[in-house]
Amino acid sequence: MIYNSFLFIVLYPIIFLLYYAIPAQYVRARNLYLLLASYALYISWSASHALILMGVTVVTWLTSKMVVKSRRPKTVLTVGILLALFPLLFYKYFNFINDSISQLLGSFGLSVQLAGLNWAIPVGISFFTFQAIGYVFDVYRKKTDVENDFLTYALFVSFFPSILSGPINKASLVIPQLRALRPYLDYSKAVAGMKMLLWGMFMKVVVADRVAIYVDMVLPQYEHFTGTSCFVASILYSIQIYADFGGYSLMAIGVGKTLGFELTENFRRPYFSFSVTDFWRRWHISLSTWLRDYIYIPLGGSRCSKVRNYWNIFVTFLVSGIWHGANWTFIVWGILHGLFQIVEKMLGEQKCRYGALGRTVKTVITFLLINFAWIFFRMPTLADACGVIARIFNFSLSPKVFYGDLQTPMFILIGILLLLLKDIRDEFFPHRMPLMTSRHTVVRWFTYVTLILAILLMGVFSNDQFIYANF
Repeated sequence: MIYNSFLFIVLYPIIFLLYYAIPAQYVRARNLYLLLASYALYISWSASHALILMGVTVVTWLTSKMVVKSRRPKTVLTVGILLALFPLLFYKYFNFINDSISQLLGSFGLSVQLAGLNWAIPVGISFFTFQAIGYVFDVYRKKTDVENDFLTYALFVSFFPSILSGPINKASLVIPQLRALRPYLDYSKAVAGMKMLLWGMFMKVVVADRVAIYVDMVLPQYEHFTGTSCFVASILYSIQIYADFGGYSLMAIGVGKTLGFELTENFRRPYFSFSVTDFWRRWHISLSTWLRDYIYIPLGGSRCSKVRNYWNIFVTFLVSGIWHGANWTFIVWGILHGLFQIVEKMLGEQKCRYGALGRTVKTVITFLLINFAWIFFRMPTLADACGVIARIFNFSLSPKVFYGDLQTPMFILIGILLLLLKDIRDEFFPHRMPLMTSRHTVVRWFTYVTLILAILLMGVFSNDQFIYANF
């Protein structure tokens, strides 16, 4: 569900009220209702792609049941995983592989143009595929019980708050909640969820979408702007993607809470990381956990020689880059993150042992490295990414960094400042009471009203999806 859309504002209260209208003791009826709602919302994006979602669900459910009964569970697992991955590989990577082969043959003077596809990629396919595959692996390793009830499992895979852009939930967290008797409306949990929705909406429409105005003006036409403007745009893109994806994750978790569910935490103030290794403990936590559990550890993790460990890190983040998109820019982005962490391990800099000043210096260096890698993530081609980097290092100063009206930069600065202040409080003063949970009613409601007014007055309301909806 696109949380910053009119459809969400209209439909979600209806979904919420009808859900709680079903008596709590009818667990299967509630699950069936949520499953139908999830598929109805998915079909509203693409009816044909709902068949892909159902196909992946059926294949992984049957695979999990066969794994526990088969005498050759590893063979069953391999076949099942390949079948589940096929739609993802076909829809997302066919054209990339096709174009790469054509370019390779062209470099040898062979003019061969293979047939391409113009089909849209199913929404959320990377997320629900990885979530379903993770479940099968966990059943195979006996880390979770096989789910015999297809309805419960189908809801786990398609649950509407997280199907679009995650978080990628573990079966051991969500399925027990789907099986359990859920009480009538839990007021405290619902309020906490609404607060997450409010702050997530602020991050999306006030910070991310407002910053995007400047980023989308400069980076696509970087050759017409100074190095200073390009550097500012790259910094703002780092903020944009955090506010966009972090805001979405917060809203997804918030919607889950209002329905009585706990979903996986996905962000923990990533730009306060003191190393790239630490960054991946805070950024897209559900994906980094998935990569650790199903790629890094099976390869050998850190329980091997140093050289092998470095290789395991490299492969893990190469997979991360490929997962993000069928483009060489994403592959380079993943490789850079792998190399950064390998160098950190070689130098012993993945931890912070230098006190407050040392941590500050390391945090700034880490942010600049992350920001450098984001340039490859943002630009459509490697040539464009290198062009932006070359422009930045041109060291051309400009007295005018912001262009157009004065309102946009003012709103950008206000939004970023409020986001920064909240993250500073959460990071360094976690025991201080947040304004939205203050004991004083006046303070709480003043904060709510202020955020709502900021969203209405400074927010950018458009049809733009969340950035990670494309993955």
